[in-house]
Amino acid sequence: MSTVLHQAVRVERDGAVAIVTIEHPPANAISRAVILGITEALAEAEADETCRALILTGSGPKFFAAGADITEFGGAGGENIAKGQELTLAMESSRLPIVAAVNGIAFGGGCELTLACDLRIASSRARFGQPEIKLGIIPGWGGTQRLPRLIGRRAATELLFSGDPVDAARALELGLISRIVEPEDLVGAALETARRFAAQAPLALAATKRAIAAGLDRPLADGLEAERREFVGLFSSEDAREGITAFLEKRAPSWTGR
Repeated sequence: MSTVLHQAVRVERDGAVAIVTIEHPPANAISRAVILGITEALAEAEADETCRALILTGSGPKFFAAGADITEFGGAGGENIAKGQELTLAMESSRLPIVAAVNGIAFGGGCELTLACDLRIASSRARFGQPEIKLGIIPGWGGTQRLPRLIGRRAATELLFSGDPVDAARALELGLISRIVEPEDLVGAALETARRFAAQAPLALAATKRAIAAGLDRPLADGLEAERREFVGLFSSEDAREGITAFLEKRAPSWTGR
C-alpha cells in the first residue's frame, strides 16, 4: 500500500515498518508541503499500533534532500523554521525508532532531518553538509545544536563555520552515520535494521528513547534518575512480564505494547 501526502511525500508499509519517501523533484528540497507530509506521515504511524518503526529516505539516486526550498523563504521564513523545528522535535520524541536511509545529498535542512533520526545508514554516494553560512544565514532546524551533540564541538564547528560538505566515508569517521552500503543495498539495509528494532518490545524501546534524550548533556545523576523512572514504569507492564516469562520458558516473546 502506498499513499502520497501533500504531493511531496510517499508512504509505504512493509509489515511493521513505515517507509516515508521525500518526492519533491528535482532535488527533494524541503518545502512546506514536504514538512507537512512528513509530519502527517509520522502522526499516522504513531497512531497505528501495528507500526513499530519508520524509515525516512529520498526518491531517486542523487538527493536525500538538498535543503530548504529557498523559493519559499520570503516572508514565511520564520514560520517554516518553526514548522521544521516542530517536526524534528516530534521525530525525536516519537515512540518509533526512526532510521534515515540517506540515498544521496543531505544538505542544510536535509542534513538536519537526518540528525533528528535515531540512526543514519548512508549510500556510498551520500554527502552531508550545513552550507547555510555561505548564504549568510545559519541552520534553523537544529544543526547548531544536534550536530555538536552527535559528533562533538570541534568537528561540528568546522563543518558549520566552513559550510563544506563531507562524503559518506568522512561522515562515518566523524560518527555522523553508523554504516555505509552500496546504493542498491540501501533500502534493504535500512529495512533489515528497522525490522530488527520493530521486533523489540515497543514500550521498552520508547522508554529507551526517552531516557537517552532526558540524560543527554545533563549531569549523570539526572540521567540515572530518568532511567530509574522509566525502569520502574515499565516493570509492571504486560510486556515486561511477558519478556521475563518468555526468557524463563526459553521461547520468543510476544509483545503487545501494553
